[in-house]
Amino acid sequence: MRSRRTSRRRTTSSARTIEIQSLTGFRDFYPDELALRQHVFSAWRRVGARYGFTEYDGPPLEPLELYTKKSGDEIVGQLYHFTDKGGREVALRPEMTPTFARMIAARAGGLPKPIRWFSIPQLFRYERPQRGRLREHFQLNMDIVGETDPLADAEIIAAAIDALRELGLDHTHIVARISDRRLVSAILSALGVEAIDHAAVFGALDKLEKEGPEKVGATLRERGLSDGAVDRILALGPLSLEGIAETFAADAGVADAAAPLVEVIGHLEASGFADYVRFDASLVRGLAYYTGTVFEIWERSGELRAVCGGGRYDDLLSALGGVDLPALGFGMGDVVLCELLKDLDLVPPRSARVEDFLICVTEDERATALALARALRDRGRRVSYDLRARAVGKQFKSANQAGAARAIVLGPEESARGVASVRDMASGDEREVSIDALMNGDNHGKG
Repeated sequence: MRSRRTSRRRTTSSARTIEIQSLTGFRDFYPDELALRQHVFSAWRRVGARYGFTEYDGPPLEPLELYTKKSGDEIVGQLYHFTDKGGREVALRPEMTPTFARMIAARAGGLPKPIRWFSIPQLFRYERPQRGRLREHFQLNMDIVGETDPLADAEIIAAAIDALRELGLDHTHIVARISDRRLVSAILSALGVEAIDHAAVFGALDKLEKEGPEKVGATLRERGLSDGAVDRILALGPLSLEGIAETFAADAGVADAAAPLVEVIGHLEASGFADYVRFDASLVRGLAYYTGTVFEIWERSGELRAVCGGGRYDDLLSALGGVDLPALGFGMGDVVLCELLKDLDLVPPRSARVEDFLICVTEDERATALALARALRDRGRRVSYDLRARAVGKQFKSANQAGAARAIVLGPEESARGVASVRDMASGDEREVSIDALMNGDNHGKG
């Protein structure tokens, strides 16, 4: 009886070990998932290079104060934070901008302006997982520092659009909604909304997509706005820039505030992005640090959350890093983007994991196979072979399982003549190629 109880305890313990799973909201990247992630990262890096951006990175663990200084103590509930062994309050980074600001501030004097940097950090937030949002994700961050001209705003938006176009998305799939907080603020003033209430109106408008006009309208009325002002604010979304100009023709402040955005959109149209861009006066983005142009890129069906968001934040580097430099940028997360690529069947097929699979008919050919593997690998080819002696049929099965493009068969009779049999695994065609030719890179020479 005693031995049976021990056996059961061991079985239970073993079962518990097997049942351990990854944490909710975190991902395991099996080869297929990692291949998609690398596909996205590679596209992002290509676009960053084309736009003259330089990649950087920072630590995933930062002082907690770096985030509370930017967003207030209320952000602590959204963070993975703890006291480390040195008694310091630290947090896993929930965003890259504070780290970016700290790094820029540390070397601002020696960096040529404008600064064009990008990064692909892994970020962590303790929030409710849902489709398109997890508790960790990777994010493309691109920022320009030290330039106020509207051309810089157009440049950063163009880079965001191209980061998606590089993955196969076009104007039928995505739209960049663009606005300017200076313009919306001027419109609110023209509608009689006191400046002290602008931030609250921005916060309410930022929830328009999620909560709908009725609930947002009720929130605005609670702030003391009249029914007429609320109706006009909620009607801003469908208006074009021309419509805004006509509606507020008597207010010079609105026209002045609209001028930079008109220039930004003009630059984007000249760059060939007219089909991707739509003005949306109701777009303000919820983060209070934005000071000018703001934008979000959405998939057109509206079934997923925004793929990308950003804008101009001219005062943030001063607040976080003590460096008075204008800046703008965006963040683009991989979770919602990969969901979109899957929905649109834009996930590329995986390339062959192995280009050459070497098959030894007998162990007498092993030394030749190892030398050939070394020569092929030195030329950058992906090469594999069975790691123990097996029948030829089983070796071919391994070649198929490895996704090999071709099998190179070394047999005693062929080796005696200095040749190998090369089989195209897709077509089944075979031909003899001299081993010397394979060693030296002439894969088409025949023995």
